[in-house]
Amino acid sequence: MSLIRAVYDPFNDFDRYFDDAFLSRFTGGNANFNREVTARQPFRPKLDIKDGTDNTVAATFELPGLKKEDVNIQLHNNLLTVSGQTNASVEREEGGYAVRERSFGSFERSLRVPEGVKDEDIKANMQDGLLTITFPKVSAEQAPKRITVA
Repeated sequence: MSLIRAVYDPFNDFDRYFDDAFLSRFTGGNANFNREVTARQPFRPKLDIKDGTDNTVAATFELPGLKKEDVNIQLHNNLLTVSGQTNASVEREEGGYAVRERSFGSFERSLRVPEGVKDEDIKANMQDGLLTITFPKVSAEQAPKRITVA
């Protein structure tokens, strides 16, 4: 069994919880204010990693509203990096006013892949806002080989 290291930033969630708790107290629970603060925070896609039964690993990124042209995947020194640009705009009528919300910015998530995995061994598929990247747990060169005693 190989070990896969994913880069996780626990302070991203901590900051969000901290901001939600204190901002709701000081703004009197104003939901619109909290929504505005959340809209200014950088986009950080959620990541699920699953260990497959067929000696592969699947990493699934949640990228709602993005097209495959907006996503860049790179492999460098056993570090798989998914990056891109998000640019979302929502317009609606609310209480007689036109409300326009825009969210834009870049994002980047990285995870380690096992030694020896080549770029042609990595497969990526994007469907319905989910980017799924699969790669082998170990490369063909690292797979254990049985040696017979003569």
